[in-house]
Amino acid sequence: MGSTDTTSPSTGLTGEEGNFDVFKNDILMLHVPLPPDQAWIDKLENKYPGFKVRWVHRSWQDYGRDDETTAAEEYEGVTMLCSFYPHKAELLPKLKWVQLTSAGADPWLQHPLYLNKEVVFCTANGCHPPQIAEWVIGTYLMLSHHFLSYHDAAVQHGQSQVLRHLTTVDSPGMRMGILGYGAIGRQVARVAQAMGMEIYAYTRRPKPTPESRKDDSYHVPGTGDPDGVIPTKWFSGSSREDIDHFLAQDLDVLVVSLPLTESTKQIIGRKQFDILSKKKTFLSNIARGQHVDTDALVEALKEGKIRGAALDVTDPEPLPEGHELLKMPGKCFVTPHVSWQTPFYFERVKAILEQNLERMRKGERLVNLMDRESGY
Repeated sequence: MGSTDTTSPSTGLTGEEGNFDVFKNDILMLHVPLPPDQAWIDKLENKYPGFKVRWVHRSWQDYGRDDETTAAEEYEGVTMLCSFYPHKAELLPKLKWVQLTSAGADPWLQHPLYLNKEVVFCTANGCHPPQIAEWVIGTYLMLSHHFLSYHDAAVQHGQSQVLRHLTTVDSPGMRMGILGYGAIGRQVARVAQAMGMEIYAYTRRPKPTPESRKDDSYHVPGTGDPDGVIPTKWFSGSSREDIDHFLAQDLDVLVVSLPLTESTKQIIGRKQFDILSKKKTFLSNIARGQHVDTDALVEALKEGKIRGAALDVTDPEPLPEGHELLKMPGKCFVTPHVSWQTPFYFERVKAILEQNLERMRKGERLVNLMDRESGY
């Protein structure tokens, strides 16, 4: 059969059906905190004749920082980049595609390469949901069932002392609000629904039809809510008033899973905690620390406006030693931005890379293609 030229209007990348040497002049550079996977490199280079993979192993200590250690000559000829952090634009004059290793692009938003509309950006959306959903549910259960208090009492006094004054709360009939119903939010919803919770979803754009509620981004098979059928109610809007209306829906649990943009900074402050105080909502933040006004959160916990909080992200991050949020073990649980970690993470990133290379070859729309206007 003859080959067919196809161009994706959504990416500006041209491919050719049946043509596997479309990448013969391309070099993909990966910056990841793992040693090179030579078998994977060989598979791609054998599949696409002339295609080269340049794998740069960064230490975990350096991962997440702007790169200052890679020699300039390593960037020569690079047309595709897989990385979390930005790189100097002048070193990448031929760059046409960035595959982020993160779900968010906030480190890039003012970077010259991001502002160049000729460079296509895709996220690693879908690599995080299984492990982050487990973090959300695990920390919620730990605090609502007082596991730490029971453990500390057993260590100090033995198991003969039972803390009868603690009130354990189980999940059936509770209402969870998910502020940002993306890939992570959908997997949180799946697990919470299995526990008997009712789910309310919030998105920036309206989702009025069954088709609009579907999600075509990458997801681990058997996870998430790709058809958008779990929430009982959907809410939307870009204004603070829209969000306040959502928060006023008698939520027992609020999960913050928004991307960080200028419009979402400190989206939860004193006014919002006053709204949440009606139900003494439990807050879980696995997005970015800057979504929440830290001083207002401390006040809300001290004054009993909310039942508790689980934070994998904080503002500032990390919290300084002795910070108030670290002195509330029965009400607030803090981890150092680790909910995303899993030994399978970069296997999923590689799966997205492979899908996108094949889609690019065919001129199809890429997986997890970023919306520049929204910043995610």
